[in-house]
Amino acid sequence: MINDLLIKNITKNTNFSKTEIDQFCKSFYPKSIKKKEFLLTQGEICKVEGFVLEGCFRIFTIDKKGNENTLYFAAKDWWLMDIDSFMNQIPSNLNIQALEDSTVLLIDKQDKMALYNTMPKVEKLFRIMSQKALVSWQKRLINNHSFTAKERYSHFIEKYPGIVSKLTDKQIAGYLGIRHEFLSKIKKQFQIE
Repeated sequence: MINDLLIKNITKNTNFSKTEIDQFCKSFYPKSIKKKEFLLTQGEICKVEGFVLEGCFRIFTIDKKGNENTLYFAAKDWWLMDIDSFMNQIPSNLNIQALEDSTVLLIDKQDKMALYNTMPKVEKLFRIMSQKALVSWQKRLINNHSFTAKERYSHFIEKYPGIVSKLTDKQIAGYLGIRHEFLSKIKKQFQIE
């Protein structure tokens, strides 16, 4: 399956020939996921890596107290998976849930490894993407430790304006690491300013 959004995404980081693009894209298959449906639940082994064509997903954990802690959101043109579970084939600590009706392109581990073996550029592509993701996680960790809750909220709505409207206050609060009630107070401050 050839998909322009996937092609645009991968060619941002690596130059592929037309034949390589075709081979890469044919390794993925589409899947529609309904709102609130899970692509992965905690305790399962992550068998696929996904690229979001349409919709939005929430990637989160549930702690021993039953609290949901959101690690990130994946909207159109984003990648999603539990890398530890996918690579090591161990039970996942994550849940991946559709926040709206969504469509993803999926690839399983066997097909991804086959791409690595037949197309060295694919390893380069995923190395670059992994490095960019690590930089993003590092920045988020620094922000969580050095920004106030209000600054974290402001940064979130500036960085992800297309996602904010898809989320509930509870989901945003879970991402920011604050209580829902505290987020309501912060939002009121933004309306006053």
